[in-house]
Amino acid sequence: MSDELDVLIRAVANATRRQILSLVWKQELSAGAIADAIDLAPASVSEHLKVLRKAELVTVEKSGTSWNYHANQAAMQKLIKSLEKNFPKPKS
Repeated sequence: MSDELDVLIRAVANATRRQILSLVWKQELSAGAIADAIDLAPASVSEHLKVLRKAELVTVEKSGTSWNYHANQAAMQKLIKSLEKNFPKPKS
């Protein structure tokens, strides 16, 4: 497996990061809004977002005075395709 796939898998291996990805899948949210939604300290959310940004699974845009996060759906599709390539469905 590639190093890139390893980074992606590590990023989504954490339940909190998967929860964050679900929240920002269809809408942009600030780190504060994410923290409120999952009842987690803002500093913890920030650390999880850092991992997701490094894996390029979320994008961030400045909106006024806040930064808004959104799932990078193309990166998620890349992860899915990489998993399918490395673990093909067995032939029936």
